[in-house]
Amino acid sequence: YRMALTNSSLARRDVILYIRGHDPKGFPDLMPSFDVSSEMNWQELDNAVNQATKELQSRYDFKSIKTEIKVDQKAKTMTLWVSEGEKLDAMKDILQSKLIKRGISLLSFDYKDKEDAFGGSVRQNVAIQAGISKEKGKEIVAAIKESKLKVQAQIQDEQVRVTGKNRDDLQTAIALLKGKQDQIKIAMSFGNFRD
Repeated sequence: YRMALTNSSLARRDVILYIRGHDPKGFPDLMPSFDVSSEMNWQELDNAVNQATKELQSRYDFKSIKTEIKVDQKAKTMTLWVSEGEKLDAMKDILQSKLIKRGISLLSFDYKDKEDAFGGSVRQNVAIQAGISKEKGKEIVAAIKESKLKVQAQIQDEQVRVTGKNRDDLQTAIALLKGKQDQIKIAMSFGNFRD
């Protein structure tokens, strides 16, 4: 670098500014940041569904009752079906206990209204939150803005990038968002830290 910079004092100034975190050519400052995401471990979800299905098949109170749990990873949905409508809540309880044991947050699931199916059976569709939707991203950004912390949040694809001038502000933002998970109704994970 030293040889290339001796000819141009402007080039040397640009490199020094860039190293300090200020890019003179208009690129964003190199500031500490982290990403907020909502990931689904599809293998663990599949394991929980398989365990719930086995338990439903072996339980005495479900002996003559047909059940089915289908997961559609592409559509990010799960469908619960039971031949007797009054058993749907018991079926959900079994599934949710298996999800918790597999380390999957129940906030990752949005249960829609029950639908009557053929022959007295009941179906319930469940939206699986894998990635942060635009609506949830806006709620996360709004929560950070309302907190008056010295950080900025920006939606990027299916995650939210949070930047700030110092690490303590970022730690405070993480604590804030962890406390808001139930209110925003999304399981959040924090990663991709940059100092």
